[in-house]
Amino acid sequence: MSLDVAALRAQFPILSKTVDGKPLVYLDNAATTQKPQAVIDALVDFYTGTNANVHRGAHHLSDEATRRYENARTSVATFINANVREEVIWTAGTTEAINIVANGLSQLLAEGDEVMVTELEHHANLVTWQQACRRSGATLNVVPIFDSGELDVEAFDRLLSKNTKLVAFPHVSNALGTVNPIKALTQKAKAVGAWVLVDGAQGIAHGGVDVQDIGCDFYAFSGHKLFGPTGIGCLWGKKEVLETWPVWQVGGEMIKDVTYHEATWGALPNRLEAGTPNIAGAIGMGAAVDWFSALDINALHAHEQKLLAYATEQAEAFDGMRIIGTAPNKVGVLSFLLEGAHPADVGFILDRQGVAIRTGDNCAQPLMKRFGIPGTARASFSIYNTLEEVDSLFAALKKAKMMLA
Repeated sequence: MSLDVAALRAQFPILSKTVDGKPLVYLDNAATTQKPQAVIDALVDFYTGTNANVHRGAHHLSDEATRRYENARTSVATFINANVREEVIWTAGTTEAINIVANGLSQLLAEGDEVMVTELEHHANLVTWQQACRRSGATLNVVPIFDSGELDVEAFDRLLSKNTKLVAFPHVSNALGTVNPIKALTQKAKAVGAWVLVDGAQGIAHGGVDVQDIGCDFYAFSGHKLFGPTGIGCLWGKKEVLETWPVWQVGGEMIKDVTYHEATWGALPNRLEAGTPNIAGAIGMGAAVDWFSALDINALHAHEQKLLAYATEQAEAFDGMRIIGTAPNKVGVLSFLLEGAHPADVGFILDRQGVAIRTGDNCAQPLMKRFGIPGTARASFSIYNTLEEVDSLFAALKKAKMMLA
């Protein structure tokens, strides 16, 4: 089944925008995706017709808000194939989700214990574990990658030991687009008794995430990279793990009983959701998941791979362009450098042509240093992008090259 990209694009109001009189070519989807009208409508409808706090009010608005809020949790649970809906913990995003796990882990680690990450990490899946190890006296091990951006699986095997307590790795590299063999890595880590956290921020928008099949203990992701609102995300965890995981944030809603000198925690999912939640965000994320789930995932994947192949072909033929990240298994991310040009200058010139990309270290400074570069220019494609937009990207790059030569 082919993808009707024109019909898909029509559902995204912002894609009709112009920049300096030129059509917007939005190629910064790894940073955040644009929002379909269905998600925008869900947010507006909540604030205009249902706005109330959840789980607290003895009135119609609160009941309706709670119903929509919890229905969204059910949608997410179904989308990732959670065992039960209580395994879905609402967070502010991937970063907070990882922090919940890392701060709990720091209470369980001791000297002699080890945590493993990879050279591919976003800062959110690196600094969190640095801090957990620093607080506990545990050791942080880093799995290297090859120049292609692929993980060195043999090194992964060598670093695993009976002392490894948790392994964390990205489903997909935000900076390079590399897709990791997460199921195989999870099996290796579980064989030594380690917990496994998958940073799914970049993987979730490409569909097909099945946490039961992966076998991990935690999967963290954001709504805004899945066509949903900003400020909302999820931590999925196995029920038996989350039920005893040390809490990090405390306050309202997550409490069972309180005295002036002690407190006990409520049941899942409340025990890990302190305070008034982002109700509208959760409802918007539920709408995004429902919208995305109705699409043909195989057709979406084929379209993204077509865009990536077409862009890569043009990049390889572009004089003076160096591609950073050439793993054979990638999503639609093209990170590159133009000879003699700073990425920030390239991005500025492209913006004047209506082309939006990311420039800089992509929140992955150690990875950039591993390649000996300060950063990259990064074009990232999504389901609503077109081959014509790839042509626009390279037409703008030709202008940038002439101006910066």
